[in-house]
Amino acid sequence: MRTEASYLGLRLPHPFIAGASPFGHHVDSVKRLEDAGWAAVVLHSLFEEQITEASGGRIRHMDPLNPSFAGMLAHFPAHHEYALGPDAYAEHISRIKQAVKIPVIGSLNGTSPESWLKFARVIQQAGADALELNLYEVVANLVTPAAAIEATLAGIVAEVKRIITIPLAVKVLPYFTSFGDMARQLDKAGADALVLFNRFYQADIDIKTMKVTPQVVLSTSSELLLRLRWLAILHGRIRPALAVTGGVSVPNDGIKAILAGADVVQMTSALLRHGPTYVSAMRDGLERWMEWHQIETLDDVRGRASLQRTHDPSASERADYIHTLQTWGH
Repeated sequence: MRTEASYLGLRLPHPFIAGASPFGHHVDSVKRLEDAGWAAVVLHSLFEEQITEASGGRIRHMDPLNPSFAGMLAHFPAHHEYALGPDAYAEHISRIKQAVKIPVIGSLNGTSPESWLKFARVIQQAGADALELNLYEVVANLVTPAAAIEATLAGIVAEVKRIITIPLAVKVLPYFTSFGDMARQLDKAGADALVLFNRFYQADIDIKTMKVTPQVVLSTSSELLLRLRWLAILHGRIRPALAVTGGVSVPNDGIKAILAGADVVQMTSALLRHGPTYVSAMRDGLERWMEWHQIETLDDVRGRASLQRTHDPSASERADYIHTLQTWGH
């Protein structure tokens, strides 16, 4: 019985990866992840806004010293509030690579295909084994067409692939009219893996102050189903590897993700809830399940619950939808 997995050209002893979290802020805490048995670690993101402010003094093309932009830029963290600045981030990767043997995946988070992307090469030179590109944006401009958004995202991926030689994973939101076509565009642009999905963080409103209040709520197993559907739809139909992130809280969640087609399972919320040693519970649960079903390798069952061999995946999804509604109350 073997639990080995392959992701971004990396051979891993099992599929459980520590997702981006505060554990990536310090060399000692990354070492704790390695000692606990995580197969790899994704570091926290360096943001486009940090890079453009450090290199050109602007945030989203706005000068922080210009009073006319003060109200808008007040919503962004001050540069000292980020865990690490651009130069420190690169040095941080270098120090981590000297301290641990597990693969270290750097992360960039942004929205535009501009000069900040050149920092991807700095992350590579610092020693990262791969790069995760986190494309997170809620487009609030009411006149921006969907095609333009998709073209921008694909263009960002193509530009980063031109700059670096290490593998590139792309983490995206699921909210596209046709996510399957978006996945195909990212495939064509050169993505080596897709990470499904970025969580849609939603601010609350404080009725006392009547102001928007940002909040972070850790994910639960209830968020997994959306990811399972798209893993099942994409498995075997696009070239990039598939990683799941969000909604993996217990061992059964990780098993379901592999059955749907995931190559690896990223975990952040469960890591923050239970600490680094929780990876042992995930591994034990997977191994017991494999033993019970007499499964030799993960490749033997990966994608078994996918739609790869379904004649008409769209019809299958429609049938599942109708069947779900008809079973309510029965």
